[in-house]
Formats: sequence, structure tokens, C-alpha cells
Amino acid sequence: MTEHDPHADDPVRAIVADDDPFARKMIKEALQRAGIVVIAEAHNGRQAVDLTRHYQPDVVLMDIVMPELDGIAATRRIVKENPRQVVVILTTADDDEIGLLGLRAGARGFLAKDVDVDILPQALHGALNGEAAISRRLSMRLVEHVRRVPDGPSGMRPVKSPLTPREWEVLDLLAQAKTTDQIAEQLVLASETVRTHVKNILRKLGARSREEAVGIARRMRNEPPA
Repeated sequence: MTEHDPHADDPVRAIVADDDPFARKMIKEALQRAGIVVIAEAHNGRQAVDLTRHYQPDVVLMDIVMPELDGIAATRRIVKENPRQVVVILTTADDDEIGLLGLRAGARGFLAKDVDVDILPQALHGALNGEAAISRRLSMRLVEHVRRVPDGPSGMRPVKSPLTPREWEVLDLLAQAKTTDQIAEQLVLASETVRTHVKNILRKLGARSREEAVGIARRMRNEPPA
């Protein structure tokens, strides 16, 4: 006999974070019509972090542009505290690049703010079941974003490497002559974290400079020097 999970029939508990009271009202009503319980509302990113820590909801629906702490930074803090926390980003119609930053920060998906609000419950249930909550239009933009990546060995990982995937990401950007602050912005990391990654890269590759590390990486990939 299969043991029944006593929480399996419990309604989904959500927090809605948006600085626009009208938007919060519309989202809350749509979720509640679908049986999702909105246990708290946040009007800025810092409050979203605090409420999530306190209530531990099933899902957080997070706007991007909010005072005190934006949605990207709030998502990063929430997921850092609890990697299993499901967060779905809401972005304006032309902010798919910001949506990608949200995914890098740990969000399970991103949806356009002009999406039909009645679609939100289905998207949140999908995210809770391990599916990526991404609207079709933004999915196509994501495909186009990937297709625009230039050909070539940049980004390829050797089968055997002492570096972690994150360190390879940093190294790829070093090869593009990105500064520490530029790398931090692109990977949604603190500058100090990037410096730590660079130190680890130099140590693992036995390099004395960033330029030497890039050269070693090219040889590991059998890539001709620039």
C-alpha cells in the first residue's frame, strides 16, 4: 500500500512581490481563483526576502523593478538561503535579458508581466513540478539569444579539467578581456566572489596572471592563440 503524504492535498502557498498595489491585487485574485493561497505580499525586494524567510512559501512570484532591493538581488538572496525555494520572475515585455539574469540568480522561470494573469497559476504549478516557467514568446527570444552566440571553441569545456563550471564561465569572460566588475555584473556575482574565482583559476592552472590562464585554457581546448 502506498503511504499517503498528509501534505499532498494542501493548497499551494505563495508570496507575491511587486511594488505596484494594482498588480499585486490582480495577481493575487488570479492565484486565489485557482486555489493558490497568497500568504503574504511584499512591496520591495528586502521585504520579499524577509517574508520568504519567515513563511517559507511553496513559491515566490517576484517583480524585477522594486525599491530598496531589486528582484534579481532578492532572488539571489532567497535562493542562497534556501536553494530549494521556487522563485518565478516577472519581467516587462522587453526585459528578456533581465529574465536571463533572474535565471542565473536562481529563479525557476520568468514570465512577461503582460501575460494573461489566468496563466500564472498553471506556470507556478509547473515550476513546482520541476518545469521551467517561461512564456512561449520569451522562450523564442531565448532561442534567438542562443543562436546569436558566435561559433567557435569559446565556451567548450575539456572532458577532464580541474576547474568548476563556474570557473570556466569566469575564464571565458577573462578571455574576452572583461574586467572584474563586468564579469560580476554578467554572472550576477559579487566582485569579491569573482576575485576569489580568479585566484582559484590561477592556482589550479599554475598560472601567474590572467593572460597566462587564458593561454593555458586555449591549449586545453586545442584552440589556436589569438
